[in-house]
Amino acid sequence: MNLVSLNDVHDAARRISGVARRTPLVPCDPIVGPSDHQVFIKAENLQHAGSFKVRGAANALLARRERQQSSRAVVTFSAGNHGSAGIAVTVCMPPEAVQVKIDAVRRHGGDIVFTEDLIGTAERLAAEKGCPVLHPFDDLDVIAGQGTVGLEVLQDLPHPDAVIVPVGGGGLISGLGSVLSALSGDTRVIGVEPVGARALSHALRIGAPTPLPVRARSIADGLTAPSVGPITYAHALRYVHQVVEVGEQEIFDAWTHMVSVSGLFVEPSAATTLAALRSGQIELPAGAVVVLIASGGNAAPTALAARPAGVHAGTTFPQSRQTL
Repeated sequence: MNLVSLNDVHDAARRISGVARRTPLVPCDPIVGPSDHQVFIKAENLQHAGSFKVRGAANALLARRERQQSSRAVVTFSAGNHGSAGIAVTVCMPPEAVQVKIDAVRRHGGDIVFTEDLIGTAERLAAEKGCPVLHPFDDLDVIAGQGTVGLEVLQDLPHPDAVIVPVGGGGLISGLGSVLSALSGDTRVIGVEPVGARALSHALRIGAPTPLPVRARSIADGLTAPSVGPITYAHALRYVHQVVEVGEQEIFDAWTHMVSVSGLFVEPSAATTLAALRSGQIELPAGAVVVLIASGGNAAPTALAARPAGVHAGTTFPQSRQTL
């Protein structure tokens, strides 16, 4: 299977230079408490539409235009961030999608179809409209666009010891992994997933990109993909050094701490990176330079005061973890 190359990511950076914002890398050493780690946050929550997703979506559409494969309509599926990437599309979203993300999709001109069957509905609508499905993560152009996050990190911080990345469907970590492998081979690429939405961990245990046996659920709603895809799975096998899982209480505690200490309003998906760093599962050398990818900031501020019982009231999640 073809993987995204460094040249693909550089081409993506050229295409989206007038579309995506170059986000800051914010030093935040106190974020893990007593520690000699040097911690930086890549603030993709400050991106247009509040998420890194604009990079991949914009690159995919612009690349198709260059190849004369563009269409006047596109159908996609998303928990919200991909659908609000600044492009007017039909977006299939789960019924329990976060209101902030629903509002963002509508604000950017997207039509929403709520459905439990995201992929099936997207494929049906695309056939009816005679237009393609733009996959939110399992697409080489999308992955190349997400890889531009890695180019920016290395421009600001040439050789970090570790980059910790939230994982849903795997598009972001695939793009980052391709860049870091090419330009900073000693940097560890570490993925983090909620225990209740462990799509990549499940695929690695099974040995194939297989759907989760139960529906993915987490306060980190942006990471609740039902499975990784064959393309992102192939990238993970090549580039990802470790995948860790964190529980709901850990995510919520990391979220409140990350917001209060960094001054950045991020969503719970972004805070999984801090939860992973605080969990004790990641072994790093003394004085390690660590980058946390804050993938987005689309959440309601009032949710910070809520009890982390999961997506639905009364739902509980296991707190056990496993390192692959």
